[in-house]
Amino acid sequence: MCGIAGLIHKGKSSNVGGEMTAMLQALKHRGPDSTGYAVYGEGTEGDYIMRLKVAEAEDMDSGSRIHGVIEDRIASVEAILKEHGALVKAKAAPTEYCLRYVISHDGDTAKMATHIEEDEGIEILSMGNGLELIKDLGDASDVAELYGLEDFTGTHGIGHTRMATESDVDIRSAHPYWAFPYNDISVVHNGQITNYWIMRREMERKGHRFMSNCDSELLAVYTAHNLANGVPLEESLRRSINEIDGVFTYLVATKDQLGMAKDTMAAKPLVLYESDDLIAMASEEVAIRAILPEEIDTHDPYDEEVRVWQA
Repeated sequence: MCGIAGLIHKGKSSNVGGEMTAMLQALKHRGPDSTGYAVYGEGTEGDYIMRLKVAEAEDMDSGSRIHGVIEDRIASVEAILKEHGALVKAKAAPTEYCLRYVISHDGDTAKMATHIEEDEGIEILSMGNGLELIKDLGDASDVAELYGLEDFTGTHGIGHTRMATESDVDIRSAHPYWAFPYNDISVVHNGQITNYWIMRREMERKGHRFMSNCDSELLAVYTAHNLANGVPLEESLRRSINEIDGVFTYLVATKDQLGMAKDTMAAKPLVLYESDDLIAMASEEVAIRAILPEEIDTHDPYDEEVRVWQA
């Protein structure tokens, strides 16, 4: 029954972190297992923001051994960055198992990311000029406090509250998903993809990597594959309605766009608010009213509806 939410400011930056937290907290009842954010700041030309995890939150109960493993993995990451000529400009560790790097790199970013993930305990959650992808166990207020999201300034973002139904309760299976190794693309999804394994094998044959068994990750990989091959976001969303089977409503964010698509049956809810300056959407209207308590008009997108907005 998961909850999804997204917003985009057309003409200015705003407190996207605080707005997304309010929206996702209002959807807490739809998904108590984990909460995730993909938020987009303005970024600095030539820099990449890399978010990664070196363990699962649940691993931290394993005693002193896991701390030694984490130290080794962090050392490995930093050695690989150096080997590939990446300059670390800033480093933060909101938790022991999740880190944030700001790096300058003009080499093959995909090759570097692949090298980092050779240790199966390390997963890059996102890499991009503007994208920061944060996800963890707990509700939105817990995750926002843990990662300092309440004051994040940016132009747009998407988020997800997850009720685990077919995969584990861990960070690996939480949304949003980033499509390795393509910068600044993220996806959240409510629904079920019934041709997941067929589509996944097709994407794997084309060289794409999957880090979970969650069907929603397919949408990120599918979108990134299309965009990398010159397909505009709106066309990719339209193609997905015909090529991906199941019931789904999903949101896609890129560096400067936000898009949505609903499947043929439109079984998964989405409520949309649109003004000259702001677009906000969520699984339930209560999430939109968490940031716009005044009198507003909303509507439900139709079946097979596709929309794309520009930041």
